[in-house]
Amino acid sequence: MLYKDYTKEQLSAEYEKLSAEYNEIKNLGLSLNMSRGVPCKEQLELSARMLDIINSSVQCQTVDGQDCRNYGIMDGIPSCKALMADMLGVTPDMVMVGGNSSLNMMFDTIATFMTTPVIEGEKPWYEVKNRKFICPVPGYDRHFGITEYFGFDMITVPMTDEGPDMDMVEELVKDDSVKGIWCVPKYSNPQGITYSDETVRRLAALKPAAKDFRIMWDNAYVIHDLTDEEVDLLNIFTECKKYDNIDLPIEFCSTSKITFPGSGVAAMAASENNMAVIKNKYKYQTIGFDKINMLRHVRFFNDIDGMKAHMKQHKAILRPRFDIVLDTIKANIEEYGIIEYEEPKGGYFVSVNVLNGTAKRVVGLCKEAGVILTGAGATYPYGNDPEDSNIRIAPTAPSVEDLSKAMCVFSVCCKLAAVEKLLNNN
Repeated sequence: MLYKDYTKEQLSAEYEKLSAEYNEIKNLGLSLNMSRGVPCKEQLELSARMLDIINSSVQCQTVDGQDCRNYGIMDGIPSCKALMADMLGVTPDMVMVGGNSSLNMMFDTIATFMTTPVIEGEKPWYEVKNRKFICPVPGYDRHFGITEYFGFDMITVPMTDEGPDMDMVEELVKDDSVKGIWCVPKYSNPQGITYSDETVRRLAALKPAAKDFRIMWDNAYVIHDLTDEEVDLLNIFTECKKYDNIDLPIEFCSTSKITFPGSGVAAMAASENNMAVIKNKYKYQTIGFDKINMLRHVRFFNDIDGMKAHMKQHKAILRPRFDIVLDTIKANIEEYGIIEYEEPKGGYFVSVNVLNGTAKRVVGLCKEAGVILTGAGATYPYGNDPEDSNIRIAPTAPSVEDLSKAMCVFSVCCKLAAVEKLLNNN
């Protein structure tokens, strides 16, 4: 029976029952952190052999004989550029390999365009008053943090089952103060949505009023599958070429959730024009990133097939965790009509919408009971979810046993917050 159909007396009885359950949970003394998408220990162990690949008795040279221990090769060693190009579906000449963080490369890209014209004849973004950025929601809080840091007005566009609402995007780009859009096109953060072919084509065909408008294509989960189903994403560069828009996208990826988050390899892909602007900034910033780490990754994977085989091992570890989240929601919460959720086929999160006006309360109740979730509102710019409903669940870090406990806590807190809300509305 749906909670909305309960009488006031039934709601009061349910409140008493749930309050008793909640107090029992608090007495367990749990201390579980599910606030970020952090790989678990078992995932990290998959890459442990990488630490033994390069040592004092191993040659640290690239295939063309360059010494990875020394300065130089600012845009990455050739073999690693080729590996990351295969991951992104581009050619190696379009790729720059950076440090361990794609987020760092995204920040640096925005910083570059703030002070350097993206194309000749345009102002640096810093000089554009009321500059704006399109932010599909719910979305990735760290993306929003970058554009907030640089003083952009962030315009929200709702996500649909096919990606951002393209009718809204096409209308918004008629304003020349709108300079870009954030996109996580495959297994989006947090909903796990993969952009449809039509959405990718419409993005590629955009004719923004701002000639320096850029699509920030964060392909963070490009090979992070949770099922055996083939989920295809159209290649943004291939589509952009068809519309003479090759300069529109700048694509990013990393091995942060493939090998070691703190010691992975990040990369970006861009057109020749975009890369020229970006590299001109990097040449003042670094003489070269960690080439030994690049070499380590190449020797560990050999090629993209090796990387994909490695990801199948990740899938075997993660799938049961996602099943726990989804099965618990279906068994314990769904019947009351107070939750909507996505069943992702890949990525790192499960996105849920609880009863409007209760997300902050749910997160607060969970925290008091010893389970820390991503803050309510984090999936919206400025931390402001207008419906106070979206919660991002990150099931990867806890053990299976701890995750089961955490989801039981979450279930009770969702129901308790909903009953409180309905009682207050009566």
